[in-house]
Amino acid sequence: MRQLKKWIVPLLLLVGAGGVLAQGLVPEAITPAVGDKAPAQAAPTPAGGATLTKTDVDAWLDGFLPYALESGDIAGAVVVVVKDGQVLTQRGFGYADIDKRIPVSPETTLFRTGSVSKLTTWTAIMQLVEQGKLDLDTDVNKYLDFTIPAYEGKPITLRNIMTHTAGFQETVRRLISDNPEDMVSLGEYVKNDIPARIFPPGEVPAYSNYATALAGRIIERVSGQSYDDYVEQHIFKPLGMTYATFRQPVPANLAPHLSQGYGPGLKKPEKFEYVVPAPAGSQAASGADMAKFMIAHLNDGAGLMKPETAKTMHEFELNSLPPLHAMALGFYRDDVNGHRVLAHGGDTVFMHSNLDLFVDDNVGLFISMNSDGQNGSPRWLREALLAQFADRYFPQELAGKPIDEKTAREHARMLAGTYASSRGFETNFMSLLDLVGQEKVGVDEKGGIVVGSAANAAGQPRKWIEVEPFVWRDRDSGMKLAAKVEDGKVTEWRFDTISAIMSFRRVPWYKDTAWFFPVLLGAIGVLFLSAVAWPAGAIARRRYKAANRYEGRRLRSQRILHGSQWLVLAVLTGWVAWFYLGLSNLSMLSGPLDPLLYALQILSPIALFGLLIGSGWNLWMARKEKRGWFALLWAVLVVLSAVVLLWMAFAFHMFSFGTNY
Repeated sequence: MRQLKKWIVPLLLLVGAGGVLAQGLVPEAITPAVGDKAPAQAAPTPAGGATLTKTDVDAWLDGFLPYALESGDIAGAVVVVVKDGQVLTQRGFGYADIDKRIPVSPETTLFRTGSVSKLTTWTAIMQLVEQGKLDLDTDVNKYLDFTIPAYEGKPITLRNIMTHTAGFQETVRRLISDNPEDMVSLGEYVKNDIPARIFPPGEVPAYSNYATALAGRIIERVSGQSYDDYVEQHIFKPLGMTYATFRQPVPANLAPHLSQGYGPGLKKPEKFEYVVPAPAGSQAASGADMAKFMIAHLNDGAGLMKPETAKTMHEFELNSLPPLHAMALGFYRDDVNGHRVLAHGGDTVFMHSNLDLFVDDNVGLFISMNSDGQNGSPRWLREALLAQFADRYFPQELAGKPIDEKTAREHARMLAGTYASSRGFETNFMSLLDLVGQEKVGVDEKGGIVVGSAANAAGQPRKWIEVEPFVWRDRDSGMKLAAKVEDGKVTEWRFDTISAIMSFRRVPWYKDTAWFFPVLLGAIGVLFLSAVAWPAGAIARRRYKAANRYEGRRLRSQRILHGSQWLVLAVLTGWVAWFYLGLSNLSMLSGPLDPLLYALQILSPIALFGLLIGSGWNLWMARKEKRGWFALLWAVLVVLSAVVLLWMAFAFHMFSFGTNY
């Protein structure tokens, strides 16, 4: 669930200011951690390289994991390495339950794997393709009992779904909850919560939990079994994965082995996380069972599918922006040091995982952690684990020399601007998050690019070197960033970590927060001062026993104007409260906040259009009554403030109605 955390902190800062507002199940922050405790990525050491043995890996993990977990505020983790069809090592670190002092067992402790669960769903899809029951390139409506609307006449296919190019916009309602009553059947979920399609199929990467749930529902309808029954009988049982399940809550025989999940500070265990689109992220599994899953895929699908089916899954490549990482069928490419890596990350709110298959080396690496940590530490830890593992056992010199300085400066200037993630909201009120979530690309004093979302583990900007036209490489890690140029203008860019599942697309001028956000804050400031002036003036007149400026009908009209100003401020405060409550606890997005949402959706157009009419009337009266220059200027500013707020409402779909978001 990437990116929700990205929006929460800026939103809170915005509340304090008096304003308004890439791989796992939870849209996780891709902004950098701040502080000096995040595990740093070591620069590659290509000379030689260590031999991949149990003794060496164990010694390396003992030096890497304990401090990383402690400094990252993470209670426990499991790490598994497989090689040549065997478990090389499987290690538990820290605690599955802090209060009971239960250590993590790699054999039996279950971790919620988040979106790593999707790999099980994709494996099931490929089994049914192999049996001739599904076709990757057929309209998915053939397999459903309802209709997914076409986009510009184009349907979606399972290949689109497995490569996250179905074109759905993001959806967060009924995603994760700590209340079992929020669970609905898979059929009900996919039928009633269809997100809008905002991109042509097969073209733009836009990660979608809903699309994975849709694939799970197709598995049910084609197989004639529930999703849980299918994966147990056709994936877990053949591989001997006895400590794995998608059921929620986990079955009674596995419940004692389930790791607790912890929030910041490790103060107390959090409640069980119910994942409503279960095929997208509800799996719970031990490290040892994930080893069996990795070995099967590394061994051409042995025990799960035919070798040719596995190769179809592993070797397919969709890459709309070379030379960045591409998307395979279900796996995304996470190549490192010149080695082909098939991977998937996964996050619930409190658990974080990553699976990497060095397919040509017959090596697999899996990590899962049971805490949200601090400053994004789970993300940095798992990225550092992969990078340092590869640098130790598969080292390679960094490639690519800088292009000429003049061209690099010009390309940096062309890239600079404001962008929004393709994994976002474009047709409903959730697009208000773009007010604080747009990505700014800048140029430093040396003419290099500055990209905040791609900062390093220490929270510092990466040192990007342009090595090909519109292709940059991080000086220290080898990560690549590339831009797409159309008609002489940069229209989008991505970097390796997220390139397979999302992109940053240049926002239209009318939604560019580089200019609009300061203007919006100014408009709210004018509105606030104008509203406060009303009771302040009344208090002053009462104290000094001064007569009212207006009487009768004119006084009532003035009161209506100021009342509309206070109503707008109340509505804006209500929206901030809704986002704060909903994004602080995702369970609130499963229904508890609906009454507030409906009230805001009804009041917003009334308040904002009422403000425009009232402020326009006030300006007309100011001219008619020949008020002083300041009163006239202020009346103009109030009108402009009303226009700016209406601009926000239309540009960011504030007037959309309903609870499908």
